Amino acid sequence: MSDTIRLRLDVSYDGADFSGWAVQPSRRTVAGVLTAALGRLVGPDHPLGLTVAGRTDAGVHATGQVCHVDLPAEAWTALEGSLLRRLAALMPPDARVRRVTEVPDTFDARFSATFRRYEYRVADTPWGPEPLRRHDTLGWMRPLDLDWLNAAAAGLVGENDYAAYCKRKEHATTVRAITRLDWRRDPDGICVATVQADAFCQSMVRSLVGAMLSVGDGRRDPSWPRTLLTLRERSSEVTVAPAHGLTLIAVGYPAETEYASRADTTRRLRA
Repeated sequence: MSDTIRLRLDVSYDGADFSGWAVQPSRRTVAGVLTAALGRLVGPDHPLGLTVAGRTDAGVHATGQVCHVDLPAEAWTALEGSLLRRLAALMPPDARVRRVTEVPDTFDARFSATFRRYEYRVADTPWGPEPLRRHDTLGWMRPLDLDWLNAAAAGLVGENDYAAYCKRKEHATTVRAITRLDWRRDPDGICVATVQADAFCQSMVRSLVGAMLSVGDGRRDPSWPRTLLTLRERSSEVTVAPAHGLTLIAVGYPAETEYASRADTTRRLRA
């Protein structure tokens, strides 16, 4: 038996009271509460590191987040049949591990991923979002035109440099491949944007939504969001939509035999 076992954790959380995913000193974060719960089960002698598919910002939610952790083999043997139940008892009600899967050590929650998919919910009713959905739905006081929103979205799909929509990091690329970006209006009247890409840079989804909302309510032409793709730095004209309307709903992965090759490809693309 190897010294450690790699586990994939499928995680959901209400981001309203978290300062994002990543561990931060003196801040309540999703990784912080999850690491603390695992540490109580495994013991202090085994340092734990979580690798996540996408580090969500403060206030952003998830129903389909994925991370991986390497546990000592003897600990996994003892916990395999009860880990989900024990984590449920130790974690707060606004964060849940929904599934635990043993995976090969070639699996990397971040670099093996083929796509991340988000949804952004907007209520354009005069009275705003329903009270029970206030944590995950943005209230927009101007009526939104679905055709205009989708016209703006269509111009943003493809592989492009999204520098105008990103908070740039030194030595990091802002080139991304958006494979899906569209809007729908659900039966309850809520406008929902779905955006899927190989990966996203910081603030990218919320910036895209902010730009499209200014088209949907008639303040901008549908062609305007695409014109910003010619810029090589963040645009001051783009308003970043609030975090609480955004939810990470899915992360995609290739077949098990392709985990390592996908991770290698992603690392080269992000270099």
